[in-house]
Parts: sequence; C-alpha cells; structure tokens
Amino acid sequence: MTDSTAAPIAPSLTRRVLRNVLVPLALTWVVGAVIALVIANYFSERAFDRGMLDDAYALSANVQAGERGIELLLTPREVATVLFDQVDKIYFSVQRLDGTLISGQSDLKAPLPVDGARYRFSDLDYQGTVLRAVVLEHDAEPGIAMPYRVVIAQTTLSRTALVRQLLGFALAPQIVLLLLLAVWLWWGIRSDLRPLGELQRALDRRDVHDLSPVAVAQTSRELQRLGNAVNSLFERLSQSVQAQREFVGNVAHELRTPLAGIRALAEYGLAQQDTAVWREQLARVSERQARASHLIDQLLALALAEEARTSLARAPVRLDVLAEQTVLRHLARADARGVDLGARGLDDGVVVMANEALVEGILDNLIDNALRYGGRTITVELAGRTLSVIDDGPGIPLEAQRDLMQRWAQGPAGEKLGQGSGLGLSIVSRYAELLGAELRLEAAEPVGLRVSVAFGEAV
Repeated sequence: MTDSTAAPIAPSLTRRVLRNVLVPLALTWVVGAVIALVIANYFSERAFDRGMLDDAYALSANVQAGERGIELLLTPREVATVLFDQVDKIYFSVQRLDGTLISGQSDLKAPLPVDGARYRFSDLDYQGTVLRAVVLEHDAEPGIAMPYRVVIAQTTLSRTALVRQLLGFALAPQIVLLLLLAVWLWWGIRSDLRPLGELQRALDRRDVHDLSPVAVAQTSRELQRLGNAVNSLFERLSQSVQAQREFVGNVAHELRTPLAGIRALAEYGLAQQDTAVWREQLARVSERQARASHLIDQLLALALAEEARTSLARAPVRLDVLAEQTVLRHLARADARGVDLGARGLDDGVVVMANEALVEGILDNLIDNALRYGGRTITVELAGRTLSVIDDGPGIPLEAQRDLMQRWAQGPAGEKLGQGSGLGLSIVSRYAELLGAELRLEAAEPVGLRVSVAFGEAV
C-alpha cells in the first residue's frame, strides 16, 4: 500500500536547467523565425508585384492609336507570350478611363489608383479565385489622343509556393540546430552536475561517525563553495563531538577518585558509633564534594570554551568595572584564608571588544589558582589593556610553564597540596585564545607569579 501523503518526486536539476534554458531559447527562436518570415514574405511580394508591373508596362508599350481609336497591337498569341508564366494564370484588360473595354477580359475590375498615383496593387476575387492585380493608368501621349488603363491580374500559386519554401528552408535548419543545441546543453549540464551527484553519493555512503573532509571536484566556484560549506560543517561537528568526548572522558576520569573517596568516608562513618567521628567524616565528605563540584564547574567551562570557538559574541567590556566586581566577589573567600586580595590601576576606564563571560572566567580561574597556591598577598592590576593577577607565592619554574597550559597538568605546589585538577591555567589559556588576547606567565618581584592577559582590540 503506497503512502498517499508522500511528497512528490521533484524533477532533476539537469531537466530544470535544460528547460529553463531551452524554453526561452525556443520562444526567442520562434519569434525570430516569424519576424524573418514576415520580412522575407514582404520582399518576395514586392518582387512579384514589380514583375507584374513590368508586364503591365510591356503590354502598354503595344497600345497605339489606330483606325478605330485606341487598340492593342498584339494578337492573343503574342499577348500570351508577353504574359507567359509556368505556374500562375494571368488575366489582363486594357480599358478606357470610362471603363469601356479595348482588349482582354471585360469583367476584370480592380481598385483604381488614388491621390495622383499612376498605379495601384490590390487583391481581388475573380471568378471564385483570389488574384493579385495591378492597375496602370496612362495619360494622353503623342499618337494616343485618349488616356487609358491596363489591368494585370494573376493567381498567387507562385507566391504561396515561395512562402512555403522560405518557411521550410528557414525552419528546418533551425529545428535541427535547436535539437543539436539541446543535446549539447544536456551533455554539458550533466557533465557540470556530475560532481554534485558524486558528492551526494559520497555523503550517502559515509558512516555516521566519519566527520573527515569530503573530496570535492574543483569544477566550478559554486560547487567549491558547497564543498567548503559541507567540510566546514563537518569540522564544526567534529570539534563539537571531540569536545563532548573529552568532557565525558574528563568527567569519568577525574570524578572517579573523589566519588570513591566520598563513598569510603561515608562507609567508614557509618561503621562508627561515635558522633564526633560522624561529624569529622561529614566534614571531610563536604570538603570532597566541594572539590568535585569545583572540578565539574571547570570541566563545563572548558567544554563551553570549545563550543564557543566558532560562535563567540563580542561586545564592549569595561575591564576596570569587571575587575572590581570580580575582586569583590572573591573577598570573603580570601579573608577566610587570611589572604590580602586587592586591586590597582582601576581608576581609568578601559573598554575593549571582548566577551564578558570569558573575561570573568579568566579572572575567576587566576584568582582561584592564586588563592590555592599563592602566598599571603594577591593583587589584580590593570595597566592599559593588560589585565594581570600577581601573587607572592612560590611561582612556577620557566620549564614548567608550557606544561601547565595543558589539561590535568599541575605544578609542584599543586601536587604537594593535593588540591585542584590541573585545569585552571588550561581554561585561562583557551579563553585568551578565543578572545585573541596574549597570555604571559612571568616571575613577580621580589617573589611570586604574574599572569597577564593583554587584549588587542580597544573601543
């Protein structure tokens, strides 16, 4: 049973292009052929009319004044010779201006010349036959006292035959040329669209997990753009899938230990009867949970940074205001740890084109790292378009700075304290890359670490 709601099959692109090319071309050809035929018919009619007028003049040359007045000197046989035609039948009449017959057919009448014209062509119906006629009037001439007129009329068989021949000779070659053009266009369009079909078949055969670039024939600019768009989509999808895989793998890897520790602490506490032990174990569970929650936040931030690679929105950001708000947000935590957290250089307003969430993420991670591994003093400094976080802690050796930009890498202080997950500087590095900013790690004076982010685009 067929599905009556199924969408109709669309025509092929080859057929549509061929139709859109050939239909206007055929219409233009028909209009051109009609115009050419009308012009050819006009000039052929003029040629036939001129020949018929020449016959009238030839007949007039044999009209003279005789004993009985104006008369035609030619015998019927001579008239037939003068007016001979192999196809058409010719009629003639020589008349006085009052219509009396001198020679020829007495009932052959045609419209007379007007407005002083000497001759006039016309079509008439004579004895049930359509004739083309010319009336030639002569004024009184030497030797002929009275004016007269000559009427010549003939059938239109030759004219009709010539028009048919012109039509055949004009249409037949053009129809052949149109067919040859259609075949040539069909072959050319199919050849040009063949790479598009190959691209479609390549995508149909592709595995759902295969996001590698697809090969595209460079036959046209439009096809190249389509291939680039498809490959660009594959690249974005690959980055998104890779970010999701890394996020899942990172979560599975890093949460395994904290969750196992939380479970061990809970099981140990449940096995004890002393409430003091319970309280101690609950406090340790809470500490482990906070570390796990912080780790999840960092992993999510890193995943979002990967997702924002191609869709990062930028807007004017006040670095001085943002730095002040971030410092105020971390003051309570710094006081609890006995750390002096302050800022300098925030008096002058500095505006850059950036993403506010990413700049906040940079400051949050740098201050968090300084609170975990730094000394007793942390300073947020703004100098022009450069934002720095300075601490008086142990610092980071030069040879270890590059490694700390990678995920899960921790310095000696982090490994000794057993805190963090090695993602803080990796997130800062990725955020700076997305913002087009320069990240620098330098030794502070006299001791400690200075981490600076220089923004390049000001407003």
